[in-house]
Amino acid sequence: MMNVRSYSLGPIQTNCYIVSNKEKECLIFDPGEEAGRIIKVIRSNGLKPLGIFLTHAHFDHIGAVDAVREAFGLPVWIHEKEVSWLDDPSKNGSSKYAALPDYVVTKPAEENIIKAEQVFEISNFVFKAIFTPGHSPGSISYVFNQDGFALVGDTLFEQGVGRTDLLGGSTKVLLASIHNKLLTLPEDTIVYPGHGNYTTIGAEMETNPFLNGF
Repeated sequence: MMNVRSYSLGPIQTNCYIVSNKEKECLIFDPGEEAGRIIKVIRSNGLKPLGIFLTHAHFDHIGAVDAVREAFGLPVWIHEKEVSWLDDPSKNGSSKYAALPDYVVTKPAEENIIKAEQVFEISNFVFKAIFTPGHSPGSISYVFNQDGFALVGDTLFEQGVGRTDLLGGSTKVLLASIHNKLLTLPEDTIVYPGHGNYTTIGAEMETNPFLNGF
């Protein structure tokens, strides 16, 4: 059984997830800010990180990537459609906010660019990267079927859905992603979103007002 640690980080309180196994190996999802805090958590718990996975490349999800990557010598995975966003503040959104620095992140190695939906097997972590665009064109959800949870970025929230007024966003595409990719998961699947509280697929099917009438 995997252990999922959640940390709300940075000015927008973006959720970073550290998923670990019994061997204390871990994967890091969306290290968006506060690199020092992430590094301290990993070291203080004796964890051995194996990689960083990004649900998408908005600035609040990528801010600590370089520092965490360099601290542990980690590979980084991201959808091919948003590789160019990492070092382009106009695409990752940081340039829109005068109070924020421009977010510039080093691009990953070619072999870590996700070009198709795929199953990852890293040590005893087994999960699938599924494409859930709409909030952004390269949004990915990572589904741990055997462990009953999914990390969905800013695609689906408790009683909400991701915004679609940013670069490459589309409400129609977002709702199709949710209905065709996420709501087809078992209803007891725990949903870990990019912001706010966790929920379940069943709960959102029943009560999410944004999904009614699709």
